[in-house]
Amino acid sequence: MTNDKRPQVFREATPEVIATLRGMVAAARHAAMATLEPETGFPLATRVGLTTLADGTPLVFVSMLAAHTPALLADPRASLLIGEVGRGDPVAHPRATLYCRAEQIARQSPEGMAALERILASNPKARLYAGLPDFMLFALSVEHATYNGGFGKAFRVSGAEYYGGQGVAAHP
Repeated sequence: MTNDKRPQVFREATPEVIATLRGMVAAARHAAMATLEPETGFPLATRVGLTTLADGTPLVFVSMLAAHTPALLADPRASLLIGEVGRGDPVAHPRATLYCRAEQIARQSPEGMAALERILASNPKARLYAGLPDFMLFALSVEHATYNGGFGKAFRVSGAEYYGGQGVAAHP
């Protein structure tokens, strides 16, 4: 038994916090994605375009030429940092980190075609590279998340809470 007297950083998530988090994710068009570099194990942070599936699962469409794609194939653990920085102190603005497990979606499957349509609807410029064979679709199932609404307003949200009590989503 440890005698850890550190204060609790995260508050219990309320339905309002969960709704705010889901709304932030749904509105995001990009995120910083962190993966683990296969050769070294070091964290690798990149920017990715982002949309979501109907259940709120983040969805990315990435090239094999990008360092994060082989990283996802080697180790499906990834996190997404979402949030816009405005005026003033950048850490005073709301932000969320999603802790995810990436699952590749076959492009030619019905799920893949529907996912690609969602991506093209949210980012029409993706049509420029949608036909290139090295691009892959990944659903990033949320295992848990943290939402920070500013100083002293940090919340931890389970995957079940994020998905409305349905548990962590499973994708093909």
